[in-house]
Formats: sequence, structure tokens, C-alpha cells
Amino acid sequence: MHSSSLSTMTPTTSWFTPKRLLAIFCVINLLNYLDQGAIASNGVNGSKGTCTEGAATCTSGTGIQGDFNLNNFEDGILSSAFMVGLLVASPIFASLAKSVNPFRLIGIGSSIWTLATLFCGFSFNFWSISVCRMLVGVGEASFISLAAPFIDDIAPASQKTTWLAIFYMCIPSGYALGYIYGGLVGSYFGWRYAFWIESILMLPLAILGFLMKPLQLKGFFPTDMITAQVPETVALEIQVTNASIGKEESLSLKAEFKDKSSNDQSKSKSATKMFDQVSSFLVDMKALHLDKVYVINVLGHIAYNFVIGAYSYWGPKACYNIYHMADADLVFGGITVVCGIVGTLAGGFVLDFMTNTLPNAFKLLSVTTFLGAAFFFGAFLCRNVNGFLVLFSIGELLVFSTQAPVNYVCLHYVKPGLRPLSMAMSTVAIHVFGDVPSSPLVGVLEDSINNWRTTILILTTVLFPAAGIWFIGIFVHSVDKFEDDSENQACTIPLLHEKAGETSASHTQSQEC
Repeated sequence: MHSSSLSTMTPTTSWFTPKRLLAIFCVINLLNYLDQGAIASNGVNGSKGTCTEGAATCTSGTGIQGDFNLNNFEDGILSSAFMVGLLVASPIFASLAKSVNPFRLIGIGSSIWTLATLFCGFSFNFWSISVCRMLVGVGEASFISLAAPFIDDIAPASQKTTWLAIFYMCIPSGYALGYIYGGLVGSYFGWRYAFWIESILMLPLAILGFLMKPLQLKGFFPTDMITAQVPETVALEIQVTNASIGKEESLSLKAEFKDKSSNDQSKSKSATKMFDQVSSFLVDMKALHLDKVYVINVLGHIAYNFVIGAYSYWGPKACYNIYHMADADLVFGGITVVCGIVGTLAGGFVLDFMTNTLPNAFKLLSVTTFLGAAFFFGAFLCRNVNGFLVLFSIGELLVFSTQAPVNYVCLHYVKPGLRPLSMAMSTVAIHVFGDVPSSPLVGVLEDSINNWRTTILILTTVLFPAAGIWFIGIFVHSVDKFEDDSENQACTIPLLHEKAGETSASHTQSQEC
């Protein structure tokens, strides 16, 4: 490769530093879950209009439900409509990362999110806001697939799970803030303003994704290098031909090449490109799902998310019925927020302290999930409300400590170029088979046995298989592939530089690309 090509791969001085980039990603993640908390808050605080018998006196409804006269089923759909866009678009964005700069894809996704939340505020009926909520999920999909691999690249080697924990800590904190934010803004200004303010807050971050020099993700060839190499390669081939077979044959070859190029251009480039992307996607999917460690990790995460998803939906109601708490939603929500933040950070810190290896990640996942399930069991068996609160809090601290380790496995057991797809398919799986079906299934179970204590205890038992699945992962042969540069498009140069003096070193490293 020529030095001119090498120079294009050497990162120039950027405004970004690892800590700044982590902070930006955390803010975006916080806004994503602030939005989800806000829509959930509206679902709780909104109400449908009512009329007395004979429609003599009517009371107007509140929130989205009141404005659009939605029944409870329609109102519930709004809280999960974003999931449709998220699940469909996540694999698409992960696949596009091979042909489009991943950092630009985050900018595109953030722009879609910004416009979608803006138009949520301008929606005029159930269908218009439902479509906008699906588009919010499309925008979030790019971020879900690509942010964690970027963080994995920039984090210090000894603190990778701690940095991931900081990022995933924004999920419970963002959701909690959104719940408060949605209630306050909705009550003082109206629910539409909640969406408009979100859009304004995300706008500068979306613009940043386009204005700043795009960062390249480890495991992917820079797109400008791909285009730059094509004419250079052709020129080299023609020079070799001139030197070896003579001028006359070289001219003939040039003419033949020109004819061939014109014929190729007449074909549908878009169809060919789409076919290549689909083929590459299928190959990558096969590689993921034939991988024992990846499958074990995702299966454990599905069982785990099945319980956590149902807890988040039915937990307050179960606590109210079992312990007759007056403010069950506030108590349950407050415990979840605090334990979610502390537990997530603790899980990342502990794995780094143990040394962040894949076997250690599985050890932490299995042990904390098993102990967390045991404390949950003790909590719901406890007849005293104070004893319940203590045991349940410890259980939540333990189960939330899995957030960073489980994603660390997704990022490090696959080659760098497969990380976005690994995160995307893990996200799809844990929602489709985990928290999406768990809430209605638990509802059916409760309708059948009509005993919340028994229902929650049955649900909690699913955590034990999750711990067992992750325990198996300890003994399955696993290799950390973060430094694997065997892929054709792999690039080993650092994503960001803290010091300008490192540029010359990266120039040497770029020869490995």
C-alpha cells in the first residue's frame, strides 16, 4: 500500500477525547430512556374522558389518552410502539456499518430520533403518534447497535467494563428522570411540550454526528480508503501489464477494460450492492448463531430479561396487593433506580477488578444472578414489609450488576467487525423472547391462580435457569477476539489519540490494515 493511502488512515487531531466521547454517548442514552420514561409517565397520568349517564355531564380526559380518546389497549401500545422500529432497524444499521461510516450512522439515527420526537408533539390521532413512536425506535436502533463498540474501543484496557457500566447506568437513571420529567412537563405545559423539549435537547448531538470528523470503528475499513484503493489498484495493474507484455498488448487490454467497465456500469449497481449486503449479513448471522459462547450468553440474557421486564411492569401492582403499600409505584420505582445505578456501576468495577476476561464475566453473571434470585425469593416470602424492602433491594443490586458483563461478552467474543451485529441481534433476542412476552404471560398466570405472591415467586424461578446457563459458559472454551485483525477490513489503529505524539506510531500500525 502506498504512503498516500496510509496517511489517510492516520487519525488527525480531533476535538473528541475518550472521556468526551463517553460523555456524549451517555447523554444520548440518557435522552433515549428519558423519552421512554416520559411516555410511560403519560400512560399512568393520562386518562380518558368520562360522561355521566345520558351524557348530561362530561369530563374531558388528560394526556394523550384524553386528547385522542384512547382505550387502555391503545394507550398501552404507545409505550411499546418504539420497539417495532428498534427491532426491525437494529440489524439493518449493524449491516450498514460495513459500507457506511458507523459514526455517521449514529448521526443519521439521532436525526431520525430528533424529527420523530418533534412530530410526536404535532401528532393528531392514534395512528400518527404510533408511527412517530416507531420512528423513534428506528432512530434509537443505530445507537443501540454502535455506541457500545465505540466505547469498547476507547476505554482503557483495564477499565472496559467500568466504562460500559457508566454507559448502561443511564438506562435506569434516564427512565426515572423521564418519569418525573413527563409528569411535570405534562401537568404544567402539556404532553406535547415534553416531546418538543426532547427534540431540542437531541438536536445539537445529531448535528455533531455530521459536522465532526467521523471516527472509524475498530474492525472496519475506512470508507474513504475503500474508494481510494480502487483507481490505484487499476493503475498498478495496467503498469504491470505495460512492463511485461508490451505496448500493443497493453493498449488492447486497456480497450478491453474500458469496454468491460462500460458494460458493468450498465448493470444495476444498487441491486448488486444490496445483494452483497444481504449475503454478508447472512454469513455474519450464521457465524454468530453457530457460536456456542454467543448463544449461551444470549440465552441467559433472554431468561434474565424475561424476569426483569415483568418485574418492571407488574412489580408495583404485586407489591400493592401483597404488602398493601399506599405508594407502591414510588417505592418500587425509587428502589429500582438507586439499585439500578449502583448495581450497574458495581458490576463493571468488580469485573475489571477480577480482570475482565470472558470466563470471569460468566462467573460474575452466574453468581450474582443466582444470589439475586435467592434474595428475591426471600423478599416475596417475607411477611414483613420492611424485611421485604431490605431483601428486595439487595436482590436488585445483585441482578443489575450483570448489565456491563453481559454486554462485555457480546463485544469481546466476536471479531471486531461483528460487534455491531452482535449487539443488534442480542437486543432483538432479549426483547422478542424476553420482556415483550413476559408481561402478558405473567398477567395470564395471575388471572389463572389469582395470588400475586405465588405468581411473582413462579416468575422469579426463571432467574435460576438464567444463572445455570451462564454457569455453563464458564467451562466452554472462549477466546477474547478484541485484538483479532484477521478480517480483510480490520484496522488496528487506535480510535482516538490522547497525545499528538502517538500519530507516528499509528502510522506504523496502519500498515497492518
